[in-house]
Amino acid sequence: MPPIRSERPQDGPQIEALLDRAFGPDRHARPSYRLREGVEPVRNLCFVAEDEGRIVGTIRHWPIRIGATERALLLGPIAVDPVRERQGIGRRLVRTGLDRASAAGHEAVVAVGTPSFLVGTPAFLCRFGFTGADRFGITLAGLDDPRRLFALALAPGVFDRVHGAIQRVSESAPLPPS
Repeated sequence: MPPIRSERPQDGPQIEALLDRAFGPDRHARPSYRLREGVEPVRNLCFVAEDEGRIVGTIRHWPIRIGATERALLLGPIAVDPVRERQGIGRRLVRTGLDRASAAGHEAVVAVGTPSFLVGTPAFLCRFGFTGADRFGITLAGLDDPRRLFALALAPGVFDRVHGAIQRVSESAPLPPS
């Protein structure tokens, strides 16, 4: 099983190539990518699985806002090299990211499920406790099917106060300090 480690700046080209293989070159047109435009990922929540110098899995988390003031994380993209699927790499990447996010004090994570890939399908996300975001009143503009939006509370009661439209961080006021 390839080890999981923090992403490094020099990993960028391999990660982009992996994401293209996993999702196709049109991946940037998806609503979740619009949330990432012009925003840096949360660096201490970006991980890769590496096997003999080759990145075979990746996960990143991005800062977002839900509603007017609540901060949260957007999980993704998460990808595993298609020839390495079903080996537990994706599960380990997600578990690592969620554990570290919780330990760092983050309270909520959202993810956009994708119906055509193993990693990111609703069944995959639900293994970690994600549930339909619509039940919390969380929405994402431009998403073709609201049932593909999932949310996970990392802190008790967070969704009692967190609801509304997901927004890019750069489109709203600066985030309060962590």
